[in-house]
Amino acid sequence: MSAGAALAVTAVCLVAMLTLAVGAFGLRFSRTTSDFYVASRTVRPATNAAAISGEYLSAASFLGVAGLVATRGPDMLWYPVGYTAGYLLLLLFVAAPLRRSRAYTLPDFAEFRLESQAARGVASGLVVLICVLYLLPQFRGAGLTLRTLTGAPDWLGSGMVAVLVLLGVAAGGMRSITLVQAVQYWIKLACLLMPLAFLLVHLHGGAAGAHARLARSDWLEPMQGPYSLYLTYSLMLATFLGTMGLPHVAVRFYTNRDGHAARRTTVSVLMLLSLFYLLPPVYGALGHRHLPGLSASDSTDTTDLVVLDLPHRLLGGMTADLLTAVLGAGAFAAFLSTSSGLVLSIAGVLGQDILGRRFPPVTAFRLAAVAAALGTLVLTLLTTGLAVAHAVELAFAVAASTFCPLLLLGIWWRGLTAVGAVCGMVVGGGLSTAAVLAVMAGADGDGLAGAVLAQPAMVTVPLAFVAMVGVSLATRGHRPPRLARTMVRLHAPEAVQVDRSGFRARGALDQT
Repeated sequence: MSAGAALAVTAVCLVAMLTLAVGAFGLRFSRTTSDFYVASRTVRPATNAAAISGEYLSAASFLGVAGLVATRGPDMLWYPVGYTAGYLLLLLFVAAPLRRSRAYTLPDFAEFRLESQAARGVASGLVVLICVLYLLPQFRGAGLTLRTLTGAPDWLGSGMVAVLVLLGVAAGGMRSITLVQAVQYWIKLACLLMPLAFLLVHLHGGAAGAHARLARSDWLEPMQGPYSLYLTYSLMLATFLGTMGLPHVAVRFYTNRDGHAARRTTVSVLMLLSLFYLLPPVYGALGHRHLPGLSASDSTDTTDLVVLDLPHRLLGGMTADLLTAVLGAGAFAAFLSTSSGLVLSIAGVLGQDILGRRFPPVTAFRLAAVAAALGTLVLTLLTTGLAVAHAVELAFAVAASTFCPLLLLGIWWRGLTAVGAVCGMVVGGGLSTAAVLAVMAGADGDGLAGAVLAQPAMVTVPLAFVAMVGVSLATRGHRPPRLARTMVRLHAPEAVQVDRSGFRARGALDQT
């Protein structure tokens, strides 16, 4: 084994051991069902913000964004902008009411708001679908990264992440994973920032000037390709609206004490994400300038490895080996933190809706976590996948076409009915999923049809809203019987509780 490979293995093992150690510490506090599902709703805003940022900053953020910026130019800057701005919409419209619903998962919210088992069933299926779509590139990115660092086969990196995630989620649930993800955010930030500082100092000294190339005009100018206007706005819509529909993001707001804490958490998340997303575009610009031969037609492996290739291109020697190992450790922290949140979301849904009828709640949760992690690992090994960032963005498109309309209309429009919600989720989810499958099968092609399949949100999101509103208006006589009480719970301060006799003031929030 070369010195560089040995350093990389050491760095990845350190991240793995730290993950297990923090998870074991959190395990001491995981005893009840509420601990496993929502950390008993006692997570403080600062910790929760770091944890949300840790699980949100996935393989797409750590590796994919830089690769897309390096090959395709400024248009790809909408990825980090959209990923961050989505939390602003979450803050304004969803965070506090979602916390006040006192649900465990998005299917719980659907049943609470619509009083419908059918709506809950459709929502449960969509949670699994979105999480699996998001989880596949995490496992694939782990295999690709470990192969690049050490030459190991892809299945080893994917399997390593799956096992570590399974140990953390199944052992301690949300309580344990929250601490792990909060720590991993700072690991990822440090692992991107320190190598970048070395590279920029080195370039400022002029030592690598001879290797640089001039930026292509088509790389500098935005919206130069065919249907670029549609693709850009569809990407913006998917990332802006998809954030609030991601199950592993939404479940985090159930862990806050109250709606005020949920808002404070979201403001902190905006600051942490903004800080992180300053870095990947810089790596992308350096990759375009100093990695010869990069183009938009390159393979997904080439574009996703821009961050890891830069140190050896600019520095060489032991310094490059060390910086690459640091970047590899940060990438594995990204895979672990995001995968943990996704597996936890799947386990929460499957544990309640399927296995919960046959096993005790905690046992059902753990069995569901095993099924989620190992099932997705098998799918990863059987598929080749897309570029990491684009694969994640397709999951955003499905979330924006399903849960975004459900949350916005369910929280802010009294007229939403169960039939309307189900129709909207089926229309938006069906069309966006068909587009995802077509792209994964390589059937996207050229022309406008190919652009719509590659970025379906501009079509599927409006259709989902229209279906929900139209069918709800046609079935207005079937609104939930307890709609008034539900809307009061969503929008009234936590000091107000609705019971069978009407309203009464409370001195403390019910934590159950």
